[in-house]
Amino acid sequence: MDLKRTQLLLLFFAFLCARVRKLNGDSIPRCIPIERNALLGFKEGLKDPSNRLSSWVGDDCCTWEGVACDNHTSHVVKLDLRNPHPLSYADDLPYNKWSLGGELRPSLLGLKHLNYIDLSMNFFGGIPIPEFMGSFRQLKYLNLSFAGLGGLIPHQLGNLSSLQYLDLSYNYYYYGDNFEVPPGFLIIDNAIWISRLSSLRYLNMTYVQFREGAHWLQALNMLPSIVEVRLSDCGINAIPLSLPHVNFTSLSVLDLSWNSINSTIPGWLFNISSLEYLDLSGNFIISTIPGWLFNISSLEYYLDLSGNFINSTIPGWLFNISSLEYLDLSYNFFRGIIPPAIKNLASLKALHLSDNWFLEGKIPVEFGELCKLQYLGLSYINISKNLHELDKVFTGCIKNSLETLYMENTQLGGYLPDWLGDFKKLKYLDLSGNSISDPIPESLGRLSALQKLYLFDNKLNGTFPKSLGRLVELVELYLGWNLLEGVMSEEQFANFTKLKSLDLSQNQLILNLTSDWIPPFQLRILFIGSCKLEPRFPAWLRMLKNITYLDMSSTGISDTIPDWFWRSFFQIFDLDISSNGITGSVPDLTNFINLNYFNLSSNHFEGLLPNFNSSILQLLDLSNNSFSGVIHLDIGKSMPYFEYLSLSTNSLSGEISLSLCHLRYGVLDLSKNLLSGELPNC
Repeated sequence: MDLKRTQLLLLFFAFLCARVRKLNGDSIPRCIPIERNALLGFKEGLKDPSNRLSSWVGDDCCTWEGVACDNHTSHVVKLDLRNPHPLSYADDLPYNKWSLGGELRPSLLGLKHLNYIDLSMNFFGGIPIPEFMGSFRQLKYLNLSFAGLGGLIPHQLGNLSSLQYLDLSYNYYYYGDNFEVPPGFLIIDNAIWISRLSSLRYLNMTYVQFREGAHWLQALNMLPSIVEVRLSDCGINAIPLSLPHVNFTSLSVLDLSWNSINSTIPGWLFNISSLEYLDLSGNFIISTIPGWLFNISSLEYYLDLSGNFINSTIPGWLFNISSLEYLDLSYNFFRGIIPPAIKNLASLKALHLSDNWFLEGKIPVEFGELCKLQYLGLSYINISKNLHELDKVFTGCIKNSLETLYMENTQLGGYLPDWLGDFKKLKYLDLSGNSISDPIPESLGRLSALQKLYLFDNKLNGTFPKSLGRLVELVELYLGWNLLEGVMSEEQFANFTKLKSLDLSQNQLILNLTSDWIPPFQLRILFIGSCKLEPRFPAWLRMLKNITYLDMSSTGISDTIPDWFWRSFFQIFDLDISSNGITGSVPDLTNFINLNYFNLSSNHFEGLLPNFNSSILQLLDLSNNSFSGVIHLDIGKSMPYFEYLSLSTNSLSGEISLSLCHLRYGVLDLSKNLLSGELPNC
């Protein structure tokens, strides 16, 4: 009996396990054959240079890269083929090797249960969005941004009545090197189809071009659930000044920036009680700001009127919106003073007033009462004062909250006052492009949270203060184009372990750095032009493997460039080692595919010209050396963006290559060589 009971128990447990497996879906086929075939048919039309879809083999399509199935029905419900790799400026046509391309085949229609499609960050070469995209009635999410699509957007997309998220932004296609043909964009001729997207909550059509009479506003006004609308840079030239009725009951974000809107700000905006973010920057709005705009009691977070041509004083009633947290009035033509009523914006966290040259220089002391202010942008305002005279402005409670102070090119003079050291939360200080003089005060060393310090292009003199060496959080330090002098030793750099950018150029500094020095940082940007180094090429540079921008011009080097430099820095964008006494030859540089700026002028280089293979090279200056031989026959074929080419004052011989006719110069200088033959007709 015990054996029978044991057998029965084993059978019972086996039955239970089978039931659990069935409930978990383990016994259900994980991929429906007709849907697997639909995916394979879609894949056949794609170009996949990096083999991202290598997992699309076998029977179980639900395990394939970018494919997700419903746990209960096994239907394919999600197709996410977004390019997972970041785009690079150096990539061909604006996308990289990981981008999918080719065709969008209608075999995808076999996936009738799709609710999510993402093909963003790929490059489809300007093909239109296929009409069949409007057939996925269960689709809730469609992202085709940055996909290199073009042409008319099909009205069939209006059939996607379940769609909640639609992103068609940043689709444009440049036709190779043909600069005569304008770039291709996605185009809307009539936007009424948008009104049928009754479930839509998010719409982004940045860079989609709206033709005149597209009725975009009427279409949006019929969407009951819309929360966020972004129509930046869409070629919109007018906003209807009136609507029969306003249905925007949920609208929170409206971005119409960088269009060509030349009308007044319409009154119907006043009726959007849910609006929190309004961006009208970069337009041609010519009237004063209407008072009704500031009766929008729900506008609690973001108001952006930057980049317009508003030509008036800043109205005082603007500062009665006590709940406003973000105010951007930059890139305008406001006149007069900043009203003292600014203190009423007690909730303000960010204030942008930059690029209003006609604002008068008086900064109200009431700024100091903005106890929550974290960002203050006052650049390109004609303040015309000595910085130390602003002590009453910056000694209130603002010093306990401010994280960013941006006052570039404001005609400031005087010296750097000690009260700057009291901003304990300050992370970003930019006072560049002014006439500030005297030595850098030791008090700046108290800014323990500082990450970015921009003091370049002033008249600062004296030595590099030791207190700056205590700024252990510093990531960017720009002191170039001043009158600093003295010796900087390795000790002063010892605590800069987080530093990524260093600019000491165009000063009279002496860098006393031994050849065996190991820098404590890994820089991406190093500008030390006109600083004095020892005559030998700096061996410590070998430790800085991440440098992409390097200026060592006029540093007194009189040595050959070691082989390790050319092997280690092939990823560099900008290189300037001009005006030294460097000798030797330059090797083949065809693997320097990221070069944009390359200046070896005024040295003693000799031998043949190096070969280049950078499609983004814009400036090449090899003048005032001793290069010899002929100019390469194909020098112009692989460099379509050349703007400056100087090979003057060398010993180059032979004829001028016809390939130079392919280049689009701002400057071409081949003078003082030994060239012969005829000038090409170009």
